[in-house]
Amino acid sequence: PLSPSLSPSLPPSPPLSLPPSPPSLSPSLSPSLPLSLPPHLPTSLPPSPPLPLPPSLPPSLSPSLPPSLPLPSLPPSLSPSLSPSLPPSPPLSLPLPLSPSLPPSLPLPLPLPLPLPLPLSLPLPLSPSLPLSLPPSPPLSLPPSLSPSLPPSPPLSLPPSLPLPLPLSPIENLLVITVATEDTDGFTRFMRTSKEFNYTVKVLGLGEQWKGGDVARTVGGGQKVRWLKTELLKHSAKKDMVIMFVDSYDVILASGPEELLWKFSRLGHRLVFSAEGFCWPDQKLAPKYPPVHTGKRYLNSGGFIGYAPELSEIVQQWKHKDNDDDQLFYTKIYLDKVQRTKYNMTLDHRSRIFQNLNGAIEEVVLKFEKARVRARNVAYDTLPVIIHGNGPTKLQLNYLGNYVPTAWTHETGCGICDDDLIYLNDTHVPGDEDMPLVYVSVFIVQPTPFLEEFLERLTTLNYPTSRIRLFIHNNVVYHEQNIQRFWERHRVLFPDARLVGPEENLQQDQARTMAKDSQCDYYFSIDADVVIVNPDVLRILIEENKSVIAPMLSRHGKLWSNFWGALSPEGFYSRSEDYIDIVQGKRAGLWNVPYITQVYMIKGSVLRGRLSQVSLYSQEGMDPDMVFCRAVRDQGVFMFVSNRDEFGRLVSSSNYNTSRLHPDMWQIFDNPLDWKEKYIHENYSKIFEDNQTIVEQPCPDVYWFPSFTDRMCDDLVETMEDFGEWSGGRHTDERLAGGYENVPTVDIHMNQIGFEKEWLKFLKEYISPVTEKLYPGYFPKAQAVMNFVVRYRPDEQPSLRPHHDSSTFTINVALNSKGMDYQGGGCRFLRYDCNVEAPRKGWSFMHPGRLTHYHEGLPTTSGTRYIMVSFVDP
Repeated sequence: PLSPSLSPSLPPSPPLSLPPSPPSLSPSLSPSLPLSLPPHLPTSLPPSPPLPLPPSLPPSLSPSLPPSLPLPSLPPSLSPSLSPSLPPSPPLSLPLPLSPSLPPSLPLPLPLPLPLPLPLSLPLPLSPSLPLSLPPSPPLSLPPSLSPSLPPSPPLSLPPSLPLPLPLSPIENLLVITVATEDTDGFTRFMRTSKEFNYTVKVLGLGEQWKGGDVARTVGGGQKVRWLKTELLKHSAKKDMVIMFVDSYDVILASGPEELLWKFSRLGHRLVFSAEGFCWPDQKLAPKYPPVHTGKRYLNSGGFIGYAPELSEIVQQWKHKDNDDDQLFYTKIYLDKVQRTKYNMTLDHRSRIFQNLNGAIEEVVLKFEKARVRARNVAYDTLPVIIHGNGPTKLQLNYLGNYVPTAWTHETGCGICDDDLIYLNDTHVPGDEDMPLVYVSVFIVQPTPFLEEFLERLTTLNYPTSRIRLFIHNNVVYHEQNIQRFWERHRVLFPDARLVGPEENLQQDQARTMAKDSQCDYYFSIDADVVIVNPDVLRILIEENKSVIAPMLSRHGKLWSNFWGALSPEGFYSRSEDYIDIVQGKRAGLWNVPYITQVYMIKGSVLRGRLSQVSLYSQEGMDPDMVFCRAVRDQGVFMFVSNRDEFGRLVSSSNYNTSRLHPDMWQIFDNPLDWKEKYIHENYSKIFEDNQTIVEQPCPDVYWFPSFTDRMCDDLVETMEDFGEWSGGRHTDERLAGGYENVPTVDIHMNQIGFEKEWLKFLKEYISPVTEKLYPGYFPKAQAVMNFVVRYRPDEQPSLRPHHDSSTFTINVALNSKGMDYQGGGCRFLRYDCNVEAPRKGWSFMHPGRLTHYHEGLPTTSGTRYIMVSFVDP
């Protein structure tokens, strides 16, 4: 390469010769170009004779290149040191074709090596380290066909599809205009995202009556254009003002004004409408649209941006009715090529600014950035600024709105959960008569396990009972006994309660319609299969300050919950991408969902307002919960589910058999937590705590610990007595495989009442862990063939002779209380001469079965003694 800096002169150099077959070369060298020659060369070149030009070459031809033309470097064999000057260059012979002159704007690449008539045949690279001055080149001999000159380069022009960017407008020149007649949940969401990015927003029509038709189902929306027509007259003379119009109920802003204006300027048009894949409302106009090779082809009027003068001129053409279609109006203007050119209009074909979801749901995914979430169009690899849930895509927009832009992120969690909170403690104290009035409606739809416990929890809610109005609809005859006992115990807490029983023969939709009272401050609906373990549930839901909200509940260990994250096209269950994370609590927050059931709270103001004119529960052929959710969605009311707190769970009723005396006992598989709460001793967990003395050792290797609640003991005894088929305490026993019992008792086996499987589950879940702790190194299989309840009576079988048990270890649970239900009794271990004479009800003692612990049952002197015995790991 030639250096841009060059000394003004060099001493004369001797002539040099170059290789005989050089490639083509530029006709001259700029006098300002550097050249380096080796030190052993002569220091001067002889003067070059004049070079005649061909006759066809005009005399005006410039024989040299402009000073800005770079000259390529010479072959690498030339020495880096060079004599300080060179004489004028000899004439050069150039190959064809070559132009003798180029415009200054086009650099000419020159091939190497440089052909100079020097005495020596040497390759001559030019050194970049040494300045060199070359004299002007002599005239060149060019063929007649060579063009004598090149005209100046014309200005660069781009094809029509790639317009030049417009100047970037300052943020203060941007105004967002939207339309809303009511302050809906969708409008609140739109305004929240606009405030987050500091947009300047003008709302048209707020508080006015909507006359634009039912745009969700048919054509309409002309009223928006009429309002916009009036508003834009105020800005029609502001040439630099940029106006963006968007809908509000179904729009989310995903980024700020800076990005919006930058993308608008890059499109290079004065007016840009959003685009979609459907030609609405007149499909006959589809062929008239300009062809589009990539992207959406058809105009959507839910979002557009442009300069105020052009927009104002367009909307001034509106001469139609309020219920005429606004999109058809804009479409006809766009399809008019004259107007499209006049206003420099285009569509956002690739969703750079506007993302319409209708027909593009599969193209849009969430993109989690640092403390921010965007909606990304994977079809065009763009990040739209405006997300529009047009047509039947409102639910998908709600899903995106649960994240975009900062509603929930991995870094900060829920970013909007505390925005609208109200605090009852700021204005109320517990028991205050000014607390909001809550109507609590209970629905017992089918036989439900643990109903007694469910009803008791209503009395433990952390809310003044004087501000609760209770309604109970029981549709199950079996549960009338539960309702009666509850009412007898707690009627003083709910003096205004209303009880509706199965004798009324009400359908579910009728019962729920009857229970709904719009005069309350809040309406709380709860089904009997809901287990609320958080007594603050009413306060928490009220403070969330949502139109409709449900506490998130699921069945223990299952993904079955009281909400759906998405709907199928037919309107039934569909799993959303985040459903599992929400159910499992990996993502905590407030979630806008399309379906809730079993338990929820509604604001009384919403019941009296947007939901007052619709049927919330009744529709032929549909379940009441499906009718409710669809009615709420159609009214533009958002339904939220909260998993910010632990509220409880759902119970399963599918295998609940009310033909049993105490059917809750059989629920250890379907509802293990509720079974544990009802039947496992409250101090059982202390067995595994360090520094606890809950476990006693009355005899060597005999341990005594709490197992059952009094309720379990009573239900088990009552079940056995209700079954009634006690053995006679004889050696012959047809229940056993061999038909013989060596040490017989008066008993009933668990398999006789169909409780064998449930009992083995109890052994595995609750006895095996204790065994591993008390007998280190032994890992029980929790298998047992002999599981039975023994009855001791003085007149039947008062005692049991000494024996070994056919087990690795035995558990013996006392099912009633000594001193109250019987006298005497107990167990004596003969080898250790140790007695256990005062077993506690619900406590189990555990001892080895074979070889070491030879034992006998001590006589029961009065009353009836019951024990539950298992020979474990025989």
